[in-house]
Amino acid sequence: MRILLLERLQRCFSERNHRTGLFARLRRNVAGNTLAMMAIALVPLLFIAGSAIDTARLYMVKNRLQQACDAGALAGRRFMLSTSDPTLDETARNRALNFFDNNFRTGLFGTKGRPVFTPAKTSDNQVSGTATAVVPMTLTSMMGFGDQTLTVTCEARYDVADTDIMFVLDTTGSMACPASSGTNSCGAAVVLGPNGYYTQEQPNSKLSALRQAVMNFYTTLAASVDPSTHLRYGFVPYSSTVNAGKAVVGVSPSYIVDQWSYNSRVLKGDANYGSSTAGPSYANVSKAKCDTYASRSPATGYTTAGAAMVTTPTWTPNNNNSNVGTCATKNQQVRPYWTYTKRKLDTSQYKLGVPVPDPSKVTGAMSKWAGCLEERLTRPLSTFDPANLPYDLNPDLVPNAGDDDTRWRPMWPDVVYYRGSYTSIDADLNNSDALGDTTSTAQRGTYTAMNAPQNISAGWTVCGKPVQRLKVMTQADVTNYVTAPDFVPQGGTYHDVGMIWGTRLLSPNGIFAGDTAAWPGRNPPQRYIVFMTDGDMQPYTCLYGMYGIENYDQRVTNSGYKSGCQDTTQLNNHYARFAAACTAAKNRNILIFVVAFGQTLTNQLTSCASPGQAFYAADNASLNAAFQTIAKRVAMLRISR
Repeated sequence: MRILLLERLQRCFSERNHRTGLFARLRRNVAGNTLAMMAIALVPLLFIAGSAIDTARLYMVKNRLQQACDAGALAGRRFMLSTSDPTLDETARNRALNFFDNNFRTGLFGTKGRPVFTPAKTSDNQVSGTATAVVPMTLTSMMGFGDQTLTVTCEARYDVADTDIMFVLDTTGSMACPASSGTNSCGAAVVLGPNGYYTQEQPNSKLSALRQAVMNFYTTLAASVDPSTHLRYGFVPYSSTVNAGKAVVGVSPSYIVDQWSYNSRVLKGDANYGSSTAGPSYANVSKAKCDTYASRSPATGYTTAGAAMVTTPTWTPNNNNSNVGTCATKNQQVRPYWTYTKRKLDTSQYKLGVPVPDPSKVTGAMSKWAGCLEERLTRPLSTFDPANLPYDLNPDLVPNAGDDDTRWRPMWPDVVYYRGSYTSIDADLNNSDALGDTTSTAQRGTYTAMNAPQNISAGWTVCGKPVQRLKVMTQADVTNYVTAPDFVPQGGTYHDVGMIWGTRLLSPNGIFAGDTAAWPGRNPPQRYIVFMTDGDMQPYTCLYGMYGIENYDQRVTNSGYKSGCQDTTQLNNHYARFAAACTAAKNRNILIFVVAFGQTLTNQLTSCASPGQAFYAADNASLNAAFQTIAKRVAMLRISR
């Protein structure tokens, strides 16, 4: 029994030692193990690789989907019509879908089916969007992962910083014509209105298109603002003049001179009017007594009809007594005899809009200022140094009360006369008129006043609608301004005078600096000029405008008297002034948009505009489109979400 037990124990130990040796040998022998390990690791490696590939695809698809959503929302907002309709208009919706489709095509990155994009109008008149795409899984599908649906959202809005916009608008006579006329003359009648003669508008006139374009501009920009945005508008209607006098007086009446020399006339004395008639005769009177019959009625001046009666006695002594004799009288009607020349006149009350006696008349006529100005001192040059501009081209110069060269002068067409000569001249009208005036009804007739109907109706002097200084304006304010009875077409085209005043009213410095100052606690506003014209410049040497009568005053050309009223030097120098005014605006960080309406976009207009901001509008619809484009460029289109 004991022997059997010992044998069994020996066999057990022997078997254990045998097994230990096998395991040890297997442990030490690694031949063939690599293939087994690779087989074991293949499954997790495939899962990791598949996850990386599919995750990268999901990332790329979502990124591109977001870009396409943003593009669609931006396009929808850009073309959205501003209406009270809570849904997005069809044009904007189609534009949004087109831009989305162009940026995310069906099947892009292996996506499944057609991606879905839904644009919508938000409650605050912006455009939002939701885009969805289905991405099928590849390697990870073997692990049980199905198709993945990706969804992104987006929103586009127009944002407007605090902004000042000055409309500088050509309101000359040609704006009465329709753009389809292809000419600046459409045979329209000249009629008398609230601020002088103007050209009667034709159906579908360019001025009617301008009114609508301005109102639509306001509507478009108003739809882009948020409650914290400040917008101010101003207007400069221009022709050969700008009616800015009352705006200047509103800042300080001292900025306008109290006296100024005008091309006017002064009384030289009496001239006979008609033939003399015999008066009473007195017999047996002394010479001394006869002399007392000399008289003038009125004693000084003239009647309101412009005449006076002069009685002249002639004494003849008697033959038998030389101490007495016969006194014969003769009556002669006389009229004023004028010297046409420059004359210094008091403007201290006239500039305030107070009716004053017309110092160039003898009829007791009263005169009241319409508000247009003659410019301050300038230099007759063809080029200008932006760092050394003359007073009229320097928008920041504040007038010095003691220096009339720096101050403006009120235009006074009532006292300004043509005289047909650069020098002074005495009138000899051969008794043609009791007032000593010409009886000619010709335009620019010699010795006619600038306020004569034939001169005003022909546009030889114009004073249009007063400018509007920068201010916050409601839609009703803007509508009322451009539809008012005095917003009418009249006069000729001087681009420089419009740009000079547009820049002056918008400059962050100068006399109107307070109008365009930053709002409290805000950054300085963005500043824009929207300059629109339907014609090229047409200055005339015989027109009375912001630089007086060039033939007499020689402020722009200094090239002598021109009988034909037009001069190449004058035109070129006005172009130079226009360019200098445009440069002055740009140097003050004012962005200039220029719109040529129904006329060539000239080099002068293109050069005036800020880069890329010149537009040509062939008809009324394209004028409105140009104004809409400008409004959207003023607004800043951006992705907000």
